[in-house]
Amino acid sequence: MLIGTILRGKGTDVTTVRPDATVTELLAVLAENNIGAVVVSEDGSSIAGIVSERDVVRRLHDRGPGVLDAPVSSIMTAEVRTCPPDAKVDDLRHTMTTHRIRHVPVVVEGRLAGIVSIGDVVKSAIETLETERAYLVDYIHR
Repeated sequence: MLIGTILRGKGTDVTTVRPDATVTELLAVLAENNIGAVVVSEDGSSIAGIVSERDVVRRLHDRGPGVLDAPVSSIMTAEVRTCPPDAKVDDLRHTMTTHRIRHVPVVVEGRLAGIVSIGDVVKSAIETLETERAYLVDYIHR
């Protein structure tokens, strides 16, 4: 299965936040959208970084509550792993597991085209297994 297949099912909307937004503003965006990470972008289609709940927690621990007034750019991951829509889900699952990342932006011609979470990847694996199981059960019962 390809990443593009996941995007067709879940949609291509990506929540972004500007690099100069405060961490408090970031937390509001995460809570309002019930998500765990956002892409940091000046214009909604380029990628400056990515920031997650985990980043906020770690920086709160390291720097204290003053980090809440800091810009998102001060806590984001600037080197973002991305993938194209024609990437294989199995390859992305391996990358996400190996590098312990939960969100990967999908990029087409350098522009943000979607985002895939580890939950999306696991869900697609479960659906594939369920389909294979149904075929096998059908085959056995013939």
